[in-house]
Amino acid sequence: MTAGSRGDVAPYTGLGHALSRAGHEVTLVTHGCFERLVAGSGVRFHPMPVDPRAELESERGRSLHRSGTGLGKLVRVVRMARALAGEMTNDMLAAARTSDVLLLAGSTAPLGHAIAEGLSLPVIDLPLQPLAPTREFGPPMLGGGSWGAVGNRIAGHGVNLAIHRVFSAAVPDVRERLGLSRGKPRTAARTGRTLHGYSPLVVPRPRDWQPHLEVTGYWWPYDGEAQLPSALREFLDAGPPPVFVGLGSATVPDPAVLSTEVVRALRRAGLRTVIQRGWGGLEAAGDDVLTIDEVPHSVLFPRMAAVIHHCGAGTTGAGLRAGVPAVPVPIQFDEGFWAARLVALGVAPRAVPLRKLTAETLTTAVREATGDPSYGRRAQALAEGLRAEDGTAAVVDAVNRLAA
Repeated sequence: MTAGSRGDVAPYTGLGHALSRAGHEVTLVTHGCFERLVAGSGVRFHPMPVDPRAELESERGRSLHRSGTGLGKLVRVVRMARALAGEMTNDMLAAARTSDVLLLAGSTAPLGHAIAEGLSLPVIDLPLQPLAPTREFGPPMLGGGSWGAVGNRIAGHGVNLAIHRVFSAAVPDVRERLGLSRGKPRTAARTGRTLHGYSPLVVPRPRDWQPHLEVTGYWWPYDGEAQLPSALREFLDAGPPPVFVGLGSATVPDPAVLSTEVVRALRRAGLRTVIQRGWGGLEAAGDDVLTIDEVPHSVLFPRMAAVIHHCGAGTTGAGLRAGVPAVPVPIQFDEGFWAARLVALGVAPRAVPLRKLTAETLTTAVREATGDPSYGRRAQALAEGLRAEDGTAAVVDAVNRLAA
């Protein structure tokens, strides 16, 4: 069960496929607009209401851009999500009634745990980010950074309280429907295991985490027999590797202005460009520019000279898997955290936050990323390590144990 943008859904298609191959009947419970992502994977689909793209494009969603700090954005998104959380309850409950185990993304965990307790179902938490408080870094949802050991833990607990506030009305209601008290859930409905879907090579497991908090490696989206569209393949074959530019499911205040700045920067750097429209609506044209819609990163990124992206958790992992340098353009929430990790790992020269992006700042960063071969070498070495991991294995083993 997961909710949010495409990046909050796609990794679970690959994980679901692995569980299906292991003999389990798997159902992905998420927004109806993502049903096509499970096609051919062997995973069933149970739609939930709410169109996340429509919400982000609404006045309420676009208000996120009016907050210049991670805390301000978090307050706004909690307010927005709280108004929508109750709409997911009926479909999550209906799907759970036909299930033996609930696998919960961080975005659905508070409500999912209440449902699991009411139905006496075991739970495994499967977050895509390190949500548990730690002394080692600040909460990713506030952009990472550090407030010192004590400050980091306090901030981490504060963010988790904010996430629970999203469901502060929905959780008591569903508990009452299931014959439970409206208070806090018991821990008996939980397995105690939390398996994180990213690589310890990218974010080492914090030393102060409890043993039940594990890091498995990435869960790559299910792409089937994905191939490049013919127009894109022809563009790639017609010249040197281009640079990818995409902001995924993020929206931007002025897509036309941003597209112009991006193309100006890449042309100054003497590089060809593939721009992905995404939810932000980026678009440009020219002999050296091609605008595309959704193309699986697994087949596109390895053919790039570098990737310029918003640093969502999934896109960050896809770029690392491809072994190409990056120029992070974080916009909000955990994107600043992942951008900082790319810089620390030596596969990106610097982050260029969206609010500071100009043709000049982007030109400088992309020239360094593509002109200094050390970024490519470090990216290739890290990609080899990621390809040696099997992030789904620990989850499959955990589910097997529950099913035994």
